[in-house]
Amino acid sequence: MFPRASHSLSLFGLLVVVSIRLNQLFADAAPLTSGDNATPNTTVLILGGGVAGVIAARTLHRRGIDSFIIVEARDELGGRMQSHKLGGENGYTIEKGANWIQGPGAAQDEKNFTTYDENGFIDYSDVVKRASDKYDMLSAAGVDRFEESLIDLNSRTGYALINSKPRNRYEDVAEYFQFDLEFAQRPEATSWVAQSMNDNFTYSTSTLTEDGDLLAIDQRGFKALIQEEARDFLKPDQLMLNSLVTDVAYSDGGVTVTLQSGEVLTSDYALCTFSVGVLQYGDIAFKPKLPYYKEEAIQSMVMATYTKIFFKFKEKFWFDTEMGVYADPERGRYPIWQSLDHPLFLPGSGIIFVTVTGDYSLRVEALPEAQVKEEALGVLRNMFPAVSIGEPEDFFYYKWHSDSLFRGSYSNWPASFLPAHHMNLRANLGRLYFGGEATSLRYFGFLHGAYHEGHDMATLISDCVDAGGICEHLKRVPKFSADASAHSFQEVLQMQ
Repeated sequence: MFPRASHSLSLFGLLVVVSIRLNQLFADAAPLTSGDNATPNTTVLILGGGVAGVIAARTLHRRGIDSFIIVEARDELGGRMQSHKLGGENGYTIEKGANWIQGPGAAQDEKNFTTYDENGFIDYSDVVKRASDKYDMLSAAGVDRFEESLIDLNSRTGYALINSKPRNRYEDVAEYFQFDLEFAQRPEATSWVAQSMNDNFTYSTSTLTEDGDLLAIDQRGFKALIQEEARDFLKPDQLMLNSLVTDVAYSDGGVTVTLQSGEVLTSDYALCTFSVGVLQYGDIAFKPKLPYYKEEAIQSMVMATYTKIFFKFKEKFWFDTEMGVYADPERGRYPIWQSLDHPLFLPGSGIIFVTVTGDYSLRVEALPEAQVKEEALGVLRNMFPAVSIGEPEDFFYYKWHSDSLFRGSYSNWPASFLPAHHMNLRANLGRLYFGGEATSLRYFGFLHGAYHEGHDMATLISDCVDAGGICEHLKRVPKFSADASAHSFQEVLQMQ
């Protein structure tokens, strides 16, 4: 969110606003609603109405297959593209989840941040810039390992091998700014090769040609992008909202889905777009039980959590740059602040937010909200000791890990997750297919990963339908042994 499904930034690229001017792209229209008489029998059931699900439906439609139903547990389409009104119904729309558009290019400004510690302003911008250079070196060295088919290692080992070893809080937060803010996990929890592939495929290929991210601030919410795309082709009887899936039975002959309401849906094919976090928690009962190789792949991936904590004050009192970097003695403690009260974003809004990730996100979700607010306000007071900072007008953060429909923000690839695991994660089971950002080898964690997987899986299903039910199974490694490591990243890429 994120699918980076809320995600992160090209850290020295100017975070130029994109008020994605959706008003210029789409006419205002009534909200999408589900049909009152959606038939339970269809050719394809699409489980989940996020980016992968909507793009899969669009792909089927373009292939001439309109016998499909999107089954969505929430009351709207969008998945992890969700918004919130900060400051009440007449306040500002902020993004709970995804809000970055990666790769469209932006002007470079290597001084778009201000640095602080617990005593206030302190200039360690040179440390942050060196960390940016080290991150580039890490990615380049990871690409070398990929091209030489060397064994994967975690990114902490990669950093050590390029002689990057943080030795104080300033070097810690500088590394966090570059790495954790991107992957929502520490370097030691992240694959070195996959990190490099993920970074280079998004920012250094002809598909997304330029380095830089743009921030969506359209006041209808980033979700309008996918909702308006759906409105262009989706009919009421092709959408079931407020429909929570509890059971999925699959075979070579079709798929049967049971909803929490007790309603049973049947189809010739189904595409499961649930997050890997949901699959890990076992919230869905699969019948028969998922084979061991599939379950191992699911449990071997990581569902990372990325938390944005928003404050709205009567007036701005903080930095004029886009970002504030705070070096706390504890790594990852309220470290990266961003001003939305900025000429490029929402000037005059009085909004600032701080991002925490990984284990610290889980800690924040477990605490009383009042304690989280006081802790974060305490950091702000440390950053600006000369300012008397009172109570904010509003305060908000979303608990992605606690949400049973997502169980986290977006996937991250650990070093123990082998390319063969990825094959098994993506592989179909009979006529049940799996697709989403986590199944994207190139773009895991990104919205565009979900987009590509939705398109690609729906294309495979369309081919099956056109062939009269004769389907080519996606490759898998049913018996996982030491030989499985022989499947290289290059080999798996060629399979897609």
